[in-house]
Amino acid sequence: MKLAAIDIGSNAIRLQIIRVLKEKDTVSFKKLEYLRFPLRLGKDVFKDGEISEHTQEKFEKLMRTFKLLIDLYEVDAYSAVATSAMREAKNGKKIVAKIATYFDLRIDVINGKAEAEMLSKAIIPYIDDKNYMHIDVGGGSTELNLYKGKHKINSQSFKIGSVRNLNATKRKEMFKNMKSWLDQKKNKIGSPIIAIGTGGNINKLFKLSRQRYNGSISFTELNALRVYVNEFDYKSRINILKMNPDRADVIIPAAEIYSEAMKMTGADSIVVPGVGLKDGLLYSLFEQETKESIGNIQFLEQF
Repeated sequence: MKLAAIDIGSNAIRLQIIRVLKEKDTVSFKKLEYLRFPLRLGKDVFKDGEISEHTQEKFEKLMRTFKLLIDLYEVDAYSAVATSAMREAKNGKKIVAKIATYFDLRIDVINGKAEAEMLSKAIIPYIDDKNYMHIDVGGGSTELNLYKGKHKINSQSFKIGSVRNLNATKRKEMFKNMKSWLDQKKNKIGSPIIAIGTGGNINKLFKLSRQRYNGSISFTELNALRVYVNEFDYKSRINILKMNPDRADVIIPAAEIYSEAMKMTGADSIVVPGVGLKDGLLYSLFEQETKESIGNIQFLEQF
């Protein structure tokens, strides 16, 4: 069986196609194709409230390309979702309807709660019986999920991200709201709390780190990396640190969000499994197609 997932974020859009392999009770996903295109929908939406005509044209070309790949790989089922930028765009529904009509590609525009649910699917294989806070920083929003073991206790979406431009006052206010929510909810899971980070920016910071241990970095190391990266200007981050242009300008505000959330809960380390919304979509799609519960499936390394 072949499955595909399209993650239409605010900073980039991703396609992943996998083949499902089963050996007795063991299930693994083998990656057949992965594409990430830096189309920043949030740049238009968070400034002007809608997706510009120029960006629409590029988006349509990208969706046509993704649909062709899905058809070429003869995928059995696919799931395409759009998050904060598309759901806040005044012309988002019109664009989604056009894609469905002209390219026979159905896109679901999901809210923050649904996004958090999908993300939960991706990180469950990396959770044991400890207490966890899952932090996912996207271009337009940040999702927080609190876990006691594999059981999710609470989740909340906040309108703060790496692309969404907030002035210092609004950013401070959003962090205050985040802390207020965490103060109310974190006691339900107890302490100590371990952070789990997903998103392209934490993945890049993890790769830059020289003090990685068991797939995690410490709170101290994360802040040291923030200082280190901030010493480079935009061009130097691209040429010296080898960042993509659409990563180089957002990695510092994203790092701040991870750091602040960890400080609010006293988490002294953050696990970086390297998964994201696209993986959660594939896990959910697998459940729908096979009627098997993810809780009874062992996920092996994706390769």
